[in-house]
Formats: sequence, C-alpha cells, structure tokens
Amino acid sequence: MSFNFNQKVLFKHCDPAGIVFYPRYFEMINDCVEAFFEEIGLPFEVLLKTAGVPTAQISTSFQSPSRHGDALVIQLTVKRIGRSSLDLSFEAMCGAEVRFTAESTLVYTDLNGRAQPWPEAVRTKCAQY
Repeated sequence: MSFNFNQKVLFKHCDPAGIVFYPRYFEMINDCVEAFFEEIGLPFEVLLKTAGVPTAQISTSFQSPSRHGDALVIQLTVKRIGRSSLDLSFEAMCGAEVRFTAESTLVYTDLNGRAQPWPEAVRTKCAQY
C-alpha cells in the first residue's frame, strides 16, 4: 500500500518560464511527508513538540517538467523502517506521465537532534505503507 498526496501546481511553484522551479518539488515532497504523518496519526504539530524528523538524505530524478495548473499525484512508499530511520520513495505523476522520482531517509530525533527509536505505534502504521 502507498500513500497518495494530490498537489496542484500553483503559480508560486513556477519560474518565469512557467514550469516548476525544481526546489519547489522538495517543498511538495515535504508537504507529502507531513500529510503522511497526519494520516498515520502523528501530525507534525504534535510530533514536533517532543521530537523531530529531519531529512538526512534525499536524491531526486526529474523526468519531465510540470506546469502551472497541472494536477500531480505524489505517491509515497515506505521502503524500510530502521531503528531510528525511515527510508521513503516518491513518484510524482501527472496522468500517466512521471514528473519526478525521489528517495529520502528521515531520522527520528529527540529535541536535541539525537537519533532515538521510532515509537512502536509509528513503526506498526508505517509498515502498512
């Protein structure tokens, strides 16, 4: 099972050429991650009071440009759950066309930035994706 996040390409995402300026894709990925955590019952506004989930690694391939008004579906898949890390993959589609793919690693940390084990409830819910 994967988590799907719908993202309409807005004016704010585009450069003067009318296509998505690539750093905006990273914002979309982060929005997808935040929505995923909401879905599994750990919204960021609760999570970030006692912990953090910084991105430790991210790699992205851009296959085709997106334009203002495009309707993207970003599919998040959990690839691996480690003791304190979470490997995710993303595929952004517009209709049948892949716009970008990405892989990232998040780390669950305490408020001092030290890695800590994922809570068992989070591990269980992430395993479903």
